[in-house]
Amino acid sequence: MKIFDLIGGWLCLDFTNTADGDINTEWTEHLNSYADLVGWAGQAGLLDEVRAALLLKEADAYPAEAEAVLAHAIQLRMMLYHVFSAVAADETPDLTDFNRAINEAAQHLQSVLKAGDYSWDWSTEPEALDQMLWPVIWSAVDLLHSPQHKLVRECGGNTCSWLFLDTSRNHSRRWCDMKDCGNRAKARAHYHRIKQTG
Repeated sequence: MKIFDLIGGWLCLDFTNTADGDINTEWTEHLNSYADLVGWAGQAGLLDEVRAALLLKEADAYPAEAEAVLAHAIQLRMMLYHVFSAVAADETPDLTDFNRAINEAAQHLQSVLKAGDYSWDWSTEPEALDQMLWPVIWSAVDLLHSPQHKLVRECGGNTCSWLFLDTSRNHSRRWCDMKDCGNRAKARAHYHRIKQTG
């Protein structure tokens, strides 16, 4: 099973990070099958093993529908990337497709009473192949409408377009992951210093 890095700090940002590389040059896809999408959703806590198994069985029975959901998920990811990349750059995003996605997801949202309190929940459609996308969209709504949207950053690595929430003390985090992009950037800087002094 493919292991996804969930370092975005917010569900929708983790979803945008399901591909690697620089979006403008070389983009490596990690959602190569519907099973990959289900695997990501399980790792992100959106599906338990029983529900994941049910969806994989449903996808086997309806492969064309599963492929359509995968294609929609990738389109949704790119739309969310463009919205939050603009937010990270302190630019105004185009929210046309974002608002359309909200309307589609909201059709599955319902108010429920649990333990004496009312809360939002997703309608019980255990075989809906796109059910893992609804909370992703709502996560994006929550983030965009939260003061924390000001903490969205895009990785400063030369070959990385990952998004993350900068919760560092002085909000100076530059890389998605210090172990990967951060170390590569430090190694490049060290190499150039040595080359200049050599």
